[in-house]
Amino acid sequence: MTLATEKTAKLNKIEKSKAEKDGLAIKDELEHFAKIGWEAIDETDLTLRLKWFGIFFRPVTPGKFMLRLRTPNGYLDSEKMRVLAEIVQRYGDDGSADITTRQNIQLRGVRIEDIPEIFRKLQAVGMTSIQSGFDNVRNLTGSPVAGIDPEELIDTREMMQKLQDAITNYGEGNSAFSNLPRKFNIAIEGGRDNSIHAEINDIAFTPAYKNGELGFNVLVGGYLSAQRQVAAIPLNVWVPAKYQDVIALSCAILTIYTENGLQEGLRVNRTKARLMWLIDKWGMEKFRSQVEKELGKELGTAAPEDETTMDKRDFLGVHPQKQEGYSYIGLHVPVGRLSAENMFELARLAEVYGNGEIRATVEQNFIIPHIKNENVEAFLAEPLLQKFRINPSTLVRSLVSCTGSQYCNFALVETKQRALKFAQELDQELEIPDRVRIHWTGCPNSCGQPQVADIGFIGTKLRKDGKTVEGVDLCMGGKVGKDAHIGKVVQKGIPCDDLKPVLRELLIENFGAKAKN
Repeated sequence: MTLATEKTAKLNKIEKSKAEKDGLAIKDELEHFAKIGWEAIDETDLTLRLKWFGIFFRPVTPGKFMLRLRTPNGYLDSEKMRVLAEIVQRYGDDGSADITTRQNIQLRGVRIEDIPEIFRKLQAVGMTSIQSGFDNVRNLTGSPVAGIDPEELIDTREMMQKLQDAITNYGEGNSAFSNLPRKFNIAIEGGRDNSIHAEINDIAFTPAYKNGELGFNVLVGGYLSAQRQVAAIPLNVWVPAKYQDVIALSCAILTIYTENGLQEGLRVNRTKARLMWLIDKWGMEKFRSQVEKELGKELGTAAPEDETTMDKRDFLGVHPQKQEGYSYIGLHVPVGRLSAENMFELARLAEVYGNGEIRATVEQNFIIPHIKNENVEAFLAEPLLQKFRINPSTLVRSLVSCTGSQYCNFALVETKQRALKFAQELDQELEIPDRVRIHWTGCPNSCGQPQVADIGFIGTKLRKDGKTVEGVDLCMGGKVGKDAHIGKVVQKGIPCDDLKPVLRELLIENFGAKAKN
């Protein structure tokens, strides 16, 4: 047996399935799948390869799929939002959608029979779901106020779109990057407040001056998972603020990660397959030299410091734009959950008061920009703002939650409604002097990013009074913005039924909260 054959034999089950058939290969089978129905689809195609097209089978809702889109930089517009609302209304059995912590949109309840028509509708407005799931580069995150922020250094919108085009072959699918060892996150920050959570991305570009020229310092290897949570570390590289340099470096790293996955064992154990494991094995010096080899040139060293000088903003409320006479307004969407009716109304407001643009944030909220200052008062009087408020109560304001067990088979607990209920009740009971960021995730996979929160809850199952119950592990100490770092689990195994008094005490002891009565 050759070394290559021996290594192939050690591939984990998922890697063997990927070796047999690339996820992109089912593109020509989607029409066939729509005709035969989900129950007749090959199990591996159903549960694995459909994810290459953003189509997620959910055992908790059999026959009803989740569809994940690509929205680089969180950029949408009224036309796109209206199409998404129509899809949810017409094809979504539960009529809902979610904003994700990567500025993305997920549609719920769609049927495989409707996928070809849904894809035609998305394509007509320039949207795609290609390579948005599983072992692919996920949605590209950037500042939600790119191009309108008075504090902005670099408008990242064009380079983000061009990077997505390179990774996905303009939405047609790109086999060069469709078989990564694991999922991969890329973020590009153009402002001063680290809106992208650079520390939890596999590649993060942060603005920095070098010899008077503005460009990016580069971080690599950050991620959150059930087994490990690690902050990204400096690659010791600076690149100019040009999309060609950003794309070249990103694609070089992706190529190295892809081509060395088998040789370095990343495709054997999926718990040790993210980019940081390769960096750990090689060391940063070798990893950086391999990047240079792939690029065919030497890279300059990083700038002494980046320009992350501001505390993290949540963008809620009314803010002046860099364009004189205009404001952008951040709307709070409770735990990121949307109905078709909400989405239609957002599209209308963006058209009536703005230029049609709508931006999603990593806090699961929306921004509507380009509102003339003389129209702000009328905008704030719109009925939708009674639900999507610009000044929600303290805990509700900074609440983030993953999908939870209502729709996700990985989640061990219900998250969204429970998180919102606790936050609303404690806001009523306590005077809380400052914002407290509380993040919920239904399982250790950390989609809700609890490790970057002031208080994070990670779903688990417990035994209480001889019965299995829903519970959480408590994470604390995460920080975003300047001097960002990842928090740690400080207490395990709290039953959800006992959680509210624990959270109340945490707020009083650690965040200066006081009882109202």
